[in-house]
Amino acid sequence: QVRLVESGGGLVQAGGSLRLSCAASGSIFRINTMGWYRQVPGKQRELVALTISGGTTNYADSVKGRFTISRDNAKNTVHLQMASLKPEDTAVYYCNLKMPGGYDYWGQGTQVTVSS
Repeated sequence: QVRLVESGGGLVQAGGSLRLSCAASGSIFRINTMGWYRQVPGKQRELVALTISGGTTNYADSVKGRFTISRDNAKNTVHLQMASLKPEDTAVYYCNLKMPGGYDYWGQGTQVTVSS
């Protein structure tokens, strides 16, 4: 059983920063992709950023230059450092873990609210 636990969401003013963390536990393959997605009511969940175990990262255009994803393979953790936050970044942020074989896990979500 794989479990993802997120932390770090909250309320911040526009222009501020937040750091999200996600810890994965259970049977984690060495090769995997960890990422962050976000969702607002009435819209589809969208990719924010992801990192592959070999080090490759990918970002949504809307967060490039403002968000940084990092991971600690030894601890099976992934972090999302968010800077220069905008009201449109307000969403529930979900941690995701994908592993070979079609394994796909989600965290419970953490609310990020950016006030103008």
